[in-house]
Amino acid sequence: MNTDLLTLFDADEAKLRAIVAEALSGADDGELFVEHVQAESLTFDNGRMKGGSFNTEQGFGLRAVAGEAVGYAHAGDLSEAALKRAADAVRAVTSGYAGSYAAAPQRTNKVLYGDGNPIGAPTFEEKAKLLQQIDSYLRNKDDKVRQVTASIAASWQVVDILRADGHRVRDIRPMTRINISVVVGDGDRQEAGSFGTGGRIGFGDFVTQDNWHRGADEALRQALVNLEAIDAPAGTTDVVLGSGWPGVMLHEAVGHGLEGDFNRKKTSAFAGLLGQMVAAPGVTVVDDGTIENRRGSITVDDEGTPSAYNVLIENGKLVGYMQDRQNARLMGMKATGNGRRQGYAHTPMPRMTNTYMLGGDKTPEEIIASVKKGIYAVSFGGGQVDITSGKFVFGCTEAYLIENGKIGAPIKGAMLIGNGPEAMKRVSMIGNDMKLDTGIGNCGKAGQWVPVGVGQPHLRMDQVTVGGTKA
Repeated sequence: MNTDLLTLFDADEAKLRAIVAEALSGADDGELFVEHVQAESLTFDNGRMKGGSFNTEQGFGLRAVAGEAVGYAHAGDLSEAALKRAADAVRAVTSGYAGSYAAAPQRTNKVLYGDGNPIGAPTFEEKAKLLQQIDSYLRNKDDKVRQVTASIAASWQVVDILRADGHRVRDIRPMTRINISVVVGDGDRQEAGSFGTGGRIGFGDFVTQDNWHRGADEALRQALVNLEAIDAPAGTTDVVLGSGWPGVMLHEAVGHGLEGDFNRKKTSAFAGLLGQMVAAPGVTVVDDGTIENRRGSITVDDEGTPSAYNVLIENGKLVGYMQDRQNARLMGMKATGNGRRQGYAHTPMPRMTNTYMLGGDKTPEEIIASVKKGIYAVSFGGGQVDITSGKFVFGCTEAYLIENGKIGAPIKGAMLIGNGPEAMKRVSMIGNDMKLDTGIGNCGKAGQWVPVGVGQPHLRMDQVTVGGTKA
């Protein structure tokens, strides 16, 4: 398709520019955000094709910012008439207001991913065959397998951002993802395991036999481990977190609290703590949207600001927040390339991209050997976080006892309970094996979902509260 989205309107670009300029007259900031997105998904469940979908959506959102107020109107109709109605609506926020329109974001020549559409290749038939092969492979691999669910999804998003000052930015964003989950059973007991991978690339290597074999084997391995797991003990104990996906706890318990809007409104546990120690020495946390092809990466955010490598906590000290343009201006700070939105029907807000902790100087073996009695948490599932208090609860989907410095029996039902800022101060050892997750993260905030990445090295955290199922 034509990726110049302004040509999809029934008016020429000069007319559109004039409407936007008039609508945002007197505003502090704002833009026309135009989006076209194609999405496809297939799910193979319990030996049969369970679902498949393909959809195309496009539309625009027009935003005017006046101080702390925002006027926003959107429509799925790319027409001059719809844009004029939106302009009339957003002008209400600038009535009687005389702002000074903010300077446009800097441009970037860096492109973090290709612009190819992953939906067309492989074909629908090839993708369906792949899912069936995954199902058959796992069922033939072990007679304990009772259910297999495999899914494949792709999207291709084009965004066009036009400001009142004539500044215009376009970005083309591919995305792919494969997920495999397996349920195994022994008598009346059943347990599950899963694996997923993805990124801003075509399916390419994902769908080669060696790669999907590895993914399927990992899902089965986790399920079989959980089938042998014993009930987790409850109490306060030392905890070792694995590298990679366990960074989701950092994302939730700390990352959201470092988003600019929560701190401007003083509803974050980190509000007012810039320059202060909020974590143990050695803890450095960054949000980095500039890693090529990663799920959470963006060449530019949804306001047109280039993404960046942003240091949030440096050697235990809070040094920065993630900002969109509005909150950055109100807080007297710089926009950091974190203004993100789910789509054209949503306003941008400060959101994470790829958030992770940098590595330290300890090997994973040293960290585990240092714990006399504790828990080794390898993978997490769902969790809950209160941004204001910083309190969190996270469930482990794969975990083990540590006894006398050695990994012991697998456990089930372990829940890590704590407070984000306090937990960061309990980090006593940091591994040298930092890695990012495999490309499966989604982040929800205020009803909007965006793709993200997480990561960390192995960590030791002292005296963490663990909720368990052992009587």
